[in-house]
This record gives sequence, structure tokens and C-alpha cells, in this order.
Amino acid sequence: MSSNDSVLEHLFTRRKFIVTAALTTGFTLAVQPISTAVIKTDATGLVAGAVKIPVKDGTIPAYRAVPASGENFPIVLVIQEIFGVHEHLQDVVRRFAKLGYLAIAPELFVRQGDVSQLNQIEDIRKIVATIPDAQVLSDLDATVEWAVQSASGDSTRLAITGFCWGGRITWLYAAHNPAVKAGVAWYGRLVGNATELTPKHPIDVAATLPVPVLGLYGGQDTGIPLHTVEQMRDRLKSSRSQSKIIVYPEAPHAFFADYRPSYRKTDAKAGWEQLQIWFKQHGVSS
Repeated sequence: MSSNDSVLEHLFTRRKFIVTAALTTGFTLAVQPISTAVIKTDATGLVAGAVKIPVKDGTIPAYRAVPASGENFPIVLVIQEIFGVHEHLQDVVRRFAKLGYLAIAPELFVRQGDVSQLNQIEDIRKIVATIPDAQVLSDLDATVEWAVQSASGDSTRLAITGFCWGGRITWLYAAHNPAVKAGVAWYGRLVGNATELTPKHPIDVAATLPVPVLGLYGGQDTGIPLHTVEQMRDRLKSSRSQSKIIVYPEAPHAFFADYRPSYRKTDAKAGWEQLQIWFKQHGVSS
């Protein structure tokens, strides 16, 4: 039995968990004050709000948005930062829905804790460190199944994007699920030590990646050294996936996060445009 299977067996033979936490209705407490540059996308013309996703050991909450009329929408999974599915992630989901997608952001930390109510990043990181990759990948599989069966999603047009912690998961899920047509990873960590909870990192799957992933990184990101980005680029050369990485030279980490001081409007806009081009290029557009 692989370490992945071992972790899954431990997770899913427990008594079914009961989710009592709801999605946060505002921004995470750990990042205050909120920037005046924050983007606000309304829900006009959309069906938007919280849903419950059946998973192997219960249900998890998620935020989804989809055009109010139509069917067979392309699906995009939106994967959270360490701060959970708070208002910024929910706004990103609505932005995708405005473009014609069924967008959904599952709350992937809910078993381990409600990070939105913590005001110290160190406390959030302690929770995040306990999240098994196997649990995350399984929950995303369940989210895709829900999107297809319960929300008029088109399984042949499946995409994924994620930010920071979710950027790393974007690379890993693209390696896990060949049904994904395209991914965009925003400043996700690329290297790390193998553990029982995190047996592989993006650099470990790069050479055999079956899905085209676009990586968007900041040249001034102090948490993701540029030499690791170059290592990832070298590994991707062995892949047939046509994946690539764009580095914005003056951008710091979290340059897309408009609610944080790290936001860089020009680079964020350029990255968002590159995402749309990438999805269209690989057949995932409305």
C-alpha cells in the first residue's frame, strides 16, 4: 500500500465528520486592514452562494457561481490560499461566472479548522500543516463529480486555478487528474521535503505532467526563490504537457490578492488575461 493510500484509509475509515462551520461572509481576520483596491464583483445574472459537496467521509462547504441561464458550462476549480474561502476567493469565483464558467471553490481545510476566524498567520499555518494532500485531491475529485452531476457542468471542459497554497495544489491536481484540460498556478510553492502528508511537490511531477499548466510567479517573491522556479522550468522541458511559467519581475508574492498590500494591479491584470488566453487555447472557455 502506498503512503497516499495509507493516509486515505486512515481518513475515510473514521466516523463521518459533521460540518458545522459555514463559509465566511467577509475577509480573513489574519489580513487586516483590507486594501482600498479590493475588487467587488456583483452576482447580477448569476446563481451564486454556498453549497455542500458530498465527500467520502461527509460533506464539505463550497462557494459556487454560475450564469443564471444555460447549461453544460465549462468548470473551473478555484483553490484557496491558506486563508480559506473568504470574500476574495468568492469574488474570484464570481469573476469566472461572469465569463461563462461554473466556478467552485471548496473549503479544503474544514476538517482541521476554520482558518477564517484566526488572526495570527502562525496559527493558520499550524492548521495548514496538518492537511494531507491525499485528502485534498480526493475532495477535488468529489467537487468535480458534484459540478457535473448537480450543477450542469461540462466534464470535457475542466480547468483549475489556485493561489499560493492553492497554486501548489493546482500543479498536483493536474498531475492527479488527466481529465483536467488546463491549469493556472499562481505563485504556488514548487519544492519541499517529502512527508507522509505531502509525499510529492510540483517539481516531482513536472516531467510527467499530462496537463498543460501555466505558472504565474513574482520575481520579488521572497518565499519562492527564483532558482526553484528555474528548476521547475527545467523539469517541464521533459514534459509533453506544453506547460510554461511566466515571471513578473517586480511582483512580490500574492500579487493578485487585491485585498492585501502585496497587490500589484498591472501584474494582476496581465496574469488574469494570460489565464483567459491559456484556458481558451486549451479548450476551456465558454
